[in-house]
Amino acid sequence: MRIPYQQLRAEFKRVLTALNINDEVAEACAATFADNSRDGVYSHGLNRFPTFVEYIKEGLVIPHATPTQVKIMGAIEQWDGNLAPGMLNAKFCMNRAIDLANDNGIGCVAIKNTNHWMRGGSYGLQAAEAGYIGLCFTNTIANLPPWGGTEPRLGNNPLVIAIPRKGGHVVLDMAISQYAFGKLWQYEAQGKPLPVPGGYDKQGNLTTDAAAIVESKRALPIGFWKGSGLSLVLDLLATLLSGGDSTAAITQAGRKESGVSQVFIAIKTDNDKNAAMIDEIIAYTKSSEADEEILFPGENMLRTREQSLKQGVWVDEEMWGKVKGL
Repeated sequence: MRIPYQQLRAEFKRVLTALNINDEVAEACAATFADNSRDGVYSHGLNRFPTFVEYIKEGLVIPHATPTQVKIMGAIEQWDGNLAPGMLNAKFCMNRAIDLANDNGIGCVAIKNTNHWMRGGSYGLQAAEAGYIGLCFTNTIANLPPWGGTEPRLGNNPLVIAIPRKGGHVVLDMAISQYAFGKLWQYEAQGKPLPVPGGYDKQGNLTTDAAAIVESKRALPIGFWKGSGLSLVLDLLATLLSGGDSTAAITQAGRKESGVSQVFIAIKTDNDKNAAMIDEIIAYTKSSEADEEILFPGENMLRTREQSLKQGVWVDEEMWGKVKGL
């Protein structure tokens, strides 16, 4: 079913306000979840909202906390997120990185002790909308086996790269597993097979059965050993730059996906000079003979957003009912 965007956003705000969260924080958090569903990232929109509420009630997310500065190293800064809502910390950090890039050409803000940022692409878009190249990444709890291993020891650490472009920003927002866990849960709930194998079942067989992958906890890293290596170095970078906790420390503390480390980078660029070059690269990519339409990263999101604003945002009826009951 589809519902108007503003109705979805208002419902999120109603639930958060009922938890004695002030209007400004409730509105900002509600907008994040509504925007994610509007753009087709349902796993970190409506479908993730009840978990966010649960984390608030458990004290893993402290709604009215704000980040505090720890260290300044030229164009690099370290901050402590103080367990504030991850999406608000992330937005703050990217804004700060943009300010640093405006003065230095590049800005890097690393934050420790923060929470799940929901859709990482939001902060790449934030940089692109301001006219800057944006890069960001985060570590997580251990939920991905290293290549050759059978037990989770790596985080499914998302990586975001965004490039500003008139007519639609290029935004790569990727998890390190073939399918993000939110996507696996979505396929599991719908009882649908994955388009391509996304992990192993308990017998060690590659499978398209999302439920079997969730049960075995053996998601397949992108690029096999290459994805495994990428996950490891992203964890190293996030931990070292922020001075925060690693995937190992977060997991061993048993505190769910809370207290993570993240990095936000903004780079100044000449958008007018680069426009023709970017369009040329995209046009050349799309000129390939293809069995399906070739899309640049972020293109499908723009189409989904347009459809959502015209026809209403798609929601899972069961999950919508659950949120309305909160």
